[in-house]
Parts: sequence; structure tokens; C-alpha cells
Amino acid sequence: MSDSTHLGLPYLEAAQAQKHVTVNEALRRLDALVQLSIVSRSLATPPDAPEEGARYIVAPSPTDMWEGRAGKVAAFIDGAWVFFMPGDGWRAWDEEAGELLVRSGGTWNTVGGAGGPTSAHGATTRMSIVEGDHVLAAGTASTPDFMIPDRGIVLGVTGHVIEAVTGASAWHLGVADDPERYGNYIGVAPGSTVIGVSGMPCAYYGATPLLVTAQGAAFTGGKLRLAIHCLELTGPAA
Repeated sequence: MSDSTHLGLPYLEAAQAQKHVTVNEALRRLDALVQLSIVSRSLATPPDAPEEGARYIVAPSPTDMWEGRAGKVAAFIDGAWVFFMPGDGWRAWDEEAGELLVRSGGTWNTVGGAGGPTSAHGATTRMSIVEGDHVLAAGTASTPDFMIPDRGIVLGVTGHVIEAVTGASAWHLGVADDPERYGNYIGVAPGSTVIGVSGMPCAYYGATPLLVTAQGAAFTGGKLRLAIHCLELTGPAA
């Protein structure tokens, strides 16, 4: 049985028995994804008692039944979790934050009042923030699973230590070709912060991961919350 290209809706087969099963499955997926409105995008662990039909965007570093599903849409359907891989251009309303989101460069980004101007033919200049929590992997360097968007113009990267960084005595924040671009010798205690501004707006011509580098010794643990502050451009329609 084949599925549709964009939403993965199951097609009916010729002479198929129990056609209603396939049709109902397609309707369930449409009901979950059309006019998408999520409860929250801040949870990395499934809620204890989700309502039937509730939808979430899975936060970074998920656990339990959401493990390995970061960034996906999780829908509670018929008493079980169903996951959908979003594509660039998908939009969702975040009920908790009161924000409109759009999927771009493999990440969910905020659209709204700070979105910036739009031309008569649809060209835009908008602000976006890509934010996520990152559990430090053991070793001398660690890479978050959220990235700087393709063709994003980065104004800066900010961060907050939410669980003590262990092993290392300090850490640097940057990207592979400049590991200290957004901060160096940053504190390891909970509550330590970094406000890493670009010396001048820095453009990235491809989705680019951040790099967290240990100083003094290798990382053995810790958890950071990082935010990438960007300008993103779209061109006018034909």
C-alpha cells in the first residue's frame, strides 16, 4: 500500500477489502495535521495524562516514549502516541507560548510581531530564534541537535547553564570553523550565562550546528539552554 507524498496518507488499493480502515486512518492523520495547533513545544517527556487528540512538538533531548523524536509532531490518537515528521514550510500555532511557528532549515522558528516587514510580492525579512536544551555528551566537544538555519544571518547566540557542567572547568561556544565565536571560558555552575554577539552579522550558507568545547578537562555531564538569534530572508514571488 502506498502513501501520499506530503502527509503520508494511505491510499486505497484496487479491490481492497475493508476500505473503511484505510480511509479512517487517512482521516485521523488529516485531523491531526490540518490547521495544526500544538499544546506546547517545551516538553521533552510525554505528559502523564494527555487529552485525546492533543498535539505537541517534541523538545530537544526527549526521553521515555518520545526518545529520538525531537522536533516531530507527537499526537495522542486512540490512546497512543503517533509521530509525524514535519517538512520545511509547515506551520503550527503554539497554544502555550501564543506564537505562530514555521518549520525552516530543519527547525521550528517563531513568526509573529517581531517577524519583520513583508513586501507586496511576499519578500520578507524576519527575526527568528532557534532555542533548545542540550545535554552535554562525554568528551572534549559536544554538538546540539538544533542548528543555525540555512542562509541565516546570526546576530548572536545566548545561553544558560541549567544543570552544572561537570568534568570541564569552563567551556567555549561557537561553530566548527571558529569554536570561540560566541563565547569563551564560560562558567560551569548552574545559572552561568553567555551573551555572545557577532562582531558583525554572520551569514551561514547551509544549516550549521553549534559547537560546545570543553576547557581544562573533558565533559562528563551538564545541561545547557542555548538560543540562536537570526535574521532570515525570503524572496518575492514570481
